[in-house]
Amino acid sequence: MPTILYTHGWRLFFYANERNEPPHIHARKGDMECKYWLLVDEFDIEPAYEYGLNSSARREIRQIIFADFDHLVAEYQRIHGGENE
Repeated sequence: MPTILYTHGWRLFFYANERNEPPHIHARKGDMECKYWLLVDEFDIEPAYEYGLNSSARREIRQIIFADFDHLVAEYQRIHGGENE
């Protein structure tokens, strides 16, 4: 489970064994955890799940993901061999 980015207390990571899923990112901060689909063609994200996030945390992680969107997609494709682009 490689960590891709650590910022503002958020750890953004992938699980290496999720090759059958479209591009996505997991994030964890304290007791909060979430997973967002990375909609590459639309330059957008969609929540797969969000546990323990209040509106402020949700806004913060969304901003982080959008700020590093291209990097996250590139790392997902590098780790997963370009599959499920």
